[in-house]
Amino acid sequence: MLSLSMIVRNEAERLERCLRSVTGFVDEIVVVDTGSDDDTPEIAAACGAAVHHLDWPGEFAPARNHALELVTGDWVLVLDADEWLRPEARAPLRALMEQPQLLLINLLRQERGASQSPFSSVSRLFRRHPAIRWSRRYHAMVDDSVAALLEREPHWQVAACGEPALVHEGYRPEMLAAGDKAERLRLAMEAELAERPGDPYVCAKLGALEVSQGNRPRGIALLEQGLAQADAAGDPERYELLLHLAMARAPEDPASAAALYRQALALPLDGRLSVAARLNLAALLLRQEALEEAASLTTAVTGLCPELPLAWYNLGLIERQRGRMVEAIAAYRQALQLAPDHADAQRNLAAALLLGGDIPGARAGFRRAIALLEDQGQAEQARELTLRAGALVRLEA
Repeated sequence: MLSLSMIVRNEAERLERCLRSVTGFVDEIVVVDTGSDDDTPEIAAACGAAVHHLDWPGEFAPARNHALELVTGDWVLVLDADEWLRPEARAPLRALMEQPQLLLINLLRQERGASQSPFSSVSRLFRRHPAIRWSRRYHAMVDDSVAALLEREPHWQVAACGEPALVHEGYRPEMLAAGDKAERLRLAMEAELAERPGDPYVCAKLGALEVSQGNRPRGIALLEQGLAQADAAGDPERYELLLHLAMARAPEDPASAAALYRQALALPLDGRLSVAARLNLAALLLRQEALEEAASLTTAVTGLCPELPLAWYNLGLIERQRGRMVEAIAAYRQALQLAPDHADAQRNLAAALLLGGDIPGARAGFRRAIALLEDQGQAEQARELTLRAGALVRLEA
């Protein structure tokens, strides 16, 4: 028997999609509402969920543990309202759950809207065992309790499902920008770091946040501190530390960054989880004119994640630099098929068409790029492109 366990609050817009995605797959749905003032509880009930109510305890782990105590299945699937199950994953997940020694199944999650890291791994499907509990203030997880259980009962096994199981839209830029999410995450991570100084997972998350917000010295210090204790970390945490430290060092020390990216890529991870390191290393190599390796790395990404516009755009840049104009044009067009509003891809496609002798195509491409820039509020860039392109081709023809 498989149970779905969820905690929710004000998820009326997204909850039904999530619950409908598990219809016929789970045998029980338990939803704990932590104070919604919209129709979330009613939607959950209409989808067949047993709805419970809990005053928000201030942290995710206690709320998730409360929901976990209410399920009755042999296995537990945990979802957030901004996630849903892919139908293609049902059969492989059922096959894995039939293995008697399996304790936990790591799920490959597609990150919709993420430009560089389109997949992540989440430990959200596990056998209901009294020792498995949620912990940590930031990104509550069962991993700590699972690791402790494996120490005591080493017959249990952990597996990963190769078929992407979940889709997640919470990292879309407009969703991350909404409200005070970044500040709430920072407070949670700072509290976690105070409790676990040097913890690789916390250092990776908080260090990356510091770098992204312009505080590079502290960010680098945290990432280095996490790496110093990385022997106690799993490969995903080590990868994230190496990736973000490389990104932080790249502007001033590209050689050091390249070495860190290579260390990250040497870890035994699913290739779909290491896309960012491949793309970033390829970008460094492009600037150093190491074009063959840059092309090889980027082509590998287009094979692993053909739905990623950035990979095709970067491949177009590399192929153009290699003088392979036909291949560059094809790559830019693929990027635009996936992301029609990508102004830089449109501008570069127009330039490549011009170099290839397609004057009408180049003219139409530059017009489209200028229109995109104007629509996206980049008036100055649109004017500059109008001047540059107008000197090469008659835009008004």
